[in-house]
Amino acid sequence: MIELGKRQELKVLREKEFGVYLGEKEDDSAAVLLPKKQVPEGTKAGDALWVFIYKDSEDRLIATTAEPKLEVGETAVLTVKDTSKIGAFLDMGLEKDLLLPFKEQNHRVRAGEECLVALYVDKSGRLAATMRVYPYLSNESPCKKDDWVEARVYENNENLGAFVAVQDRYFGLIPKKELYGSIHPGEVVKARVTKIREDGKLDLSLRDKAHLQIGTDAEQILSAIDRYDGALPFNDRVSPEIIRREFSLSKNAFKRAVGHLLKEGKIEITKTGIRRIG
Repeated sequence: MIELGKRQELKVLREKEFGVYLGEKEDDSAAVLLPKKQVPEGTKAGDALWVFIYKDSEDRLIATTAEPKLEVGETAVLTVKDTSKIGAFLDMGLEKDLLLPFKEQNHRVRAGEECLVALYVDKSGRLAATMRVYPYLSNESPCKKDDWVEARVYENNENLGAFVAVQDRYFGLIPKKELYGSIHPGEVVKARVTKIREDGKLDLSLRDKAHLQIGTDAEQILSAIDRYDGALPFNDRVSPEIIRREFSLSKNAFKRAVGHLLKEGKIEITKTGIRRIG
């Protein structure tokens, strides 16, 4: 069976001036054309060729020996070449660009932007891209707990957190409790694997383990004190909302860092604020 959107090995059935017809058997009525400019030199009837199957501008199946950047069911990061009234067109490594319809975008993309997409066959039988990649990601990540990985954000969920594609291929979630700043769809972040779930999906954090992160957090607080001319206008009893706004930290992380600075004699806490003394 000749499959749209897949690379497959097909046999040369007939030779024509404008190319060769490929199929799986001699009497294959569903033979597909490989244009002459794509035919390797010396190819003859009976030879087997690896080709990718897509549709031309007239909606006919056509073969190419060019290697696409993804196949149906796969994900890849593609560059936006242009936008139009119906969506964006992506470079997938072929002569014909790939349509990313507006309804399959999680944000409006622009020319030159790189975006993570999956390839699928739409209701009209054409190849199309979607940024809604969740169903296409793998749960067979080679990552281990505490590994640092690259994660591309593809969806923010108000209740759960940020859904990400680890290494652009694997299921990942940065839980809401681990998010203290803003990250946006399309953004690539460094994250630490905190848990590998039974189903193979990964939980992630943007922060290091507490005992390793504390020094970085402490320096961040000292920098903020300096911006406030040596004294913060609030102490360690401040609300979590203010801590999140000022430092992108949790209340616990803030208190650990403040305690660390106290122990080192670099600050003092007053009734109204935190003052630098070291």
